[in-house]
Amino acid sequence: MNKILAFVLLLVVLPAQAATGPEKLIKDTSDKVIAEIKENADRYQSDPQSIYQLVDEVVLPHFDFTAMTDLALGRYKDDVAVDQKPTIVKAFRQLLVRTYSSALLEYTDQVLIYLPMEGSEDSGQVVVRTEIEQQGGFPIPINYSLRLGDNGWKVIDISVDEVSLVPITARVLRERSKRTGSAV
Repeated sequence: MNKILAFVLLLVVLPAQAATGPEKLIKDTSDKVIAEIKENADRYQSDPQSIYQLVDEVVLPHFDFTAMTDLALGRYKDDVAVDQKPTIVKAFRQLLVRTYSSALLEYTDQVLIYLPMEGSEDSGQVVVRTEIEQQGGFPIPINYSLRLGDNGWKVIDISVDEVSLVPITARVLRERSKRTGSAV
């Protein structure tokens, strides 16, 4: 559970302003979200649904769910019917929001460490490296792959302890699709 919490904590704290560089985006927003969670912990514990609004307002604008979905679909992305694509993107987004929101409710003052970024902002694609220090445990590495687009830096993948989010989410969506017989 600690790895999921760590993953969600940093995932939710990413967004700031579109013009912000990728490292500053993560740091500034981390501070904002952590402060919000600490200040309103009782509210979030008594009304867990309210954390969805925090995730929706602070995190979601800075994720490229279309790119993430394309990565998850891999070579099959061109096989998806045009009218099915928005449904798959929406399902991908909803799955991530539920996971992150639940894990944020478990936040207990973990320490965020910011490591040197990989890549160059000039290339338009970087990996922002972080770790979460846990009392009595090993640090958990969390790496964010970001791409610069027309609307600023957007997260296109996250790995926690060297496990990428996109393939895991793809597997969950495939299993759901098999169970329900639908595209998602």
